[in-house]
Amino acid sequence: MPQWLCNQLMRAFHKKDSRQIKLLNECWYFYRNKPASSSQRNIENEI
Repeated sequence: MPQWLCNQLMRAFHKKDSRQIKLLNECWYFYRNKPASSSQRNIENEI
């Protein structure tokens, strides 16, 4: 999970902002399920 998304999720949980949590959750599933380009796959495999 990208750091920017982790930071926003932590902020939303801290503020108990359920609308923001749902939105970020949808973003995460979209990000995770989208086909990655070959350069992104190589970067993710190195981490």
